[in-house]
Amino acid sequence: REATQFDFLIGQWELEVTPKVSGLAAAIHGAPRLVGAWKGWHAFDGFGVEDELRIVDGSGNPVSLSHSLRLYDGKARRWTIAVADVYRGRIGTASAQWQDGEMRSTSSGTSPDGKPTQSRSRFFEIGADRFRMRQDRSSDDGASWDEGVLTIVAKRSAAKAAR
Repeated sequence: REATQFDFLIGQWELEVTPKVSGLAAAIHGAPRLVGAWKGWHAFDGFGVEDELRIVDGSGNPVSLSHSLRLYDGKARRWTIAVADVYRGRIGTASAQWQDGEMRSTSSGTSPDGKPTQSRSRFFEIGADRFRMRQDRSSDDGASWDEGVLTIVAKRSAAKAAR
């Protein structure tokens, strides 16, 4: 039963993506308008989900492309996630668990400038036709967190997604 916890990703989703911005550029230009698509399908004989996330700017220029494999580990009672960050040529891993009506994941990686980072993401307000995702990041091994560095509002556009 737990292997269906990521089934809310199955299908095609239209996204509104809001990055947290600060500084002079943000004061002058405001937050960038980002949109995207997220599509997912069942994988691994029902023990997982494979999905692809694409984000573009307001002019349609690519910003991010990631491809994830999400596999439920029944023994550990958690999800193991491998994510290919296509544009940066990196592969990362994360783990996730269902908790209090939300899917929560954590990962460690490297920032674009080469510094170690941690992230925690939560999928919440999950319904048949929408969900939200919020990501926080830490650059000091979790001692402090920059909250809401990325927020996604997803609205279903199709029940099935083509690969």
